[in-house]
Amino acid sequence: MGHARDSRFAARDTNDVLRLLAAHPLAWLVSAGGDDACFSPLPLRAQLDDAGQLVGLMGHMARRNPHVARLARDPKAVALVLGPHAYVSPSWLDDRTQAPTWNYAAAVFQLDITVSEAPQDIADELDALVTQMEAGRERAWAVAEMGARYEKLAVGVTALRARITGLHSTFKLGQDEAPHDFSQIIAGLIRGDEHALVALMQDFAASERGDAA
Repeated sequence: MGHARDSRFAARDTNDVLRLLAAHPLAWLVSAGGDDACFSPLPLRAQLDDAGQLVGLMGHMARRNPHVARLARDPKAVALVLGPHAYVSPSWLDDRTQAPTWNYAAAVFQLDITVSEAPQDIADELDALVTQMEAGRERAWAVAEMGARYEKLAVGVTALRARITGLHSTFKLGQDEAPHDFSQIIAGLIRGDEHALVALMQDFAASERGDAA
C-alpha cells in the first residue's frame, strides 16, 4: 500500500479500522501464488477479543467456490478492504501548481484462515452478518423468515474464521494539506457528491485540531 509506512496517514486507533470494515464489509480475499491462485469478493466482519481488540475476521463463502479448497490446503490469505475514495483535482485550488492526488481509506489484513462446514458455525455466521447489515432498516429482515428454504441454501455455504497475523491501514485524508487548500478540496468533493469521503476527512481534521467529540 503506497502510504502504509507514512505515519501521517496512520489509523488513529483500532476504531478507525473497525468503522472502515463495518461501513465497507465487501473485501477481496486473495490467495496468491501457484496454479490454484484464488481471488474472491466476500463480506467480512470483525472479531473482537474480550478486551475489545481486533483479532480476527469472519465470513462465509459458497462451498462450490474453488477458493474453499485452496484455503483448506493453504490457510494463509490476504483481505483487501477499500473504503471511500476520490480523485482530488488541482482545478479546485487557487494554487494551480499543486499536483493531483487521490484520497482514500484502505486496509490490508494478513490472515490465517480456518474453514468450517459445521452447521452451527454456518448458522451463526449467516445470522450475524444479516443482523449487522439489516440493523437500522425499516422492516428489517431476519434469517428465520426464510423458513424451510434456509436449509437448502445453507448446505452450500462454508464458514470462515480468520486470525489476523498482520494489518496495514492507510487513511490518506488530506492530513498533509494546508488549511486553505483543504477547505477547497472539501468544497470540490462536496460538489462531486463524495460525502462519505468528506465526512471521514472532516473527522480526521477535527481530531488533529483537538475539537471536542
